[in-house]
Amino acid sequence: MRHVISALVQNVPGVLAHISGMLASRGYNIDSLAVGETEDTHLSRMTFVIMGDDSVLEQVRKQLEKIVTVVRVDDISSTDYVERDLMLIKVAASTGSNRTEIRELAEVFRGRIVDVGADAVVVEISGQERKIEAFIELMRPLGIRELVRTGRIAMVRGNSTVVPDRRSPTGRKQDAIPSDFA
Repeated sequence: MRHVISALVQNVPGVLAHISGMLASRGYNIDSLAVGETEDTHLSRMTFVIMGDDSVLEQVRKQLEKIVTVVRVDDISSTDYVERDLMLIKVAASTGSNRTEIRELAEVFRGRIVDVGADAVVVEISGQERKIEAFIELMRPLGIRELVRTGRIAMVRGNSTVVPDRRSPTGRKQDAIPSDFA
């Protein structure tokens, strides 16, 4: 089973290395990992995608909650959420017909060309993983020169938020809380 885990962590040096090292040392494979600062400059959000059954999820959650710099951990895959991935892909495009085909496919996928060189173009695509994968497969015959992806980011839909419980002295809370209490 695929689990999307959102962890709020203190925005301090070494947190990413500590958490990813802890997960690796216990044999958990991270399919995707994205980290970025939140609306609170003292906190960062880490979004993990981990494969495993519910017992794997529970063990990962318990291990994360033991780390002092982790403020909150949520399995958002059990909620209604929005998920996106961002990709930059450099594709060979030395002829006019290749450039036209790439431009047209980028438009169909709601992407955009962000760089044009003498013999290659860079396309930016964002969306769900299957959309990104489909675009990659269409670009393979044209000649992918380079590809980079952010990893998945996700956010709970609606009024629920994944923020620290400001009412709690520890800042820790297990469940998503309504935004009017944050």
